[in-house]
Amino acid sequence: QVQLVESGGGLVQAGGSLRLSCAPSGRTLSNYAMGWFRQAPGKEREFVATISRSTGTTYYADSVKGRFTISRDNAKSTVYLQMDTLKPEDTAVYYCAATMVPGIRTTPGNYPYWGQGTQVTVSS
Repeated sequence: QVQLVESGGGLVQAGGSLRLSCAPSGRTLSNYAMGWFRQAPGKEREFVATISRSTGTTYYADSVKGRFTISRDNAKSTVYLQMDTLKPEDTAVYYCAATMVPGIRTTPGNYPYWGQGTQVTVSS
């Protein structure tokens, strides 16, 4: 069982930046591909970004491409989501997720391990 803990959410004005972090409790993340998802009120959980286990290959949703950057530090067993040029429509609860399923995975069902989420609110 992998328990993930997110941090770094908060309130920011449009155009601002935030960096989210995700770390496991009692485990290393080096064996897992990692993803970030988000869920706004009344909407389904949607894919944001993912990074592969070993090569560091990344993939982004079109809505965040060029503004968000996912990265990982396996030595610190931490995954980051740098969010720049934030927009009000980025407001959501952001979740970190882990999977051992190979390849680029963008659907929540491919990730068995999830954090509790962290709120990101972007004001206009």
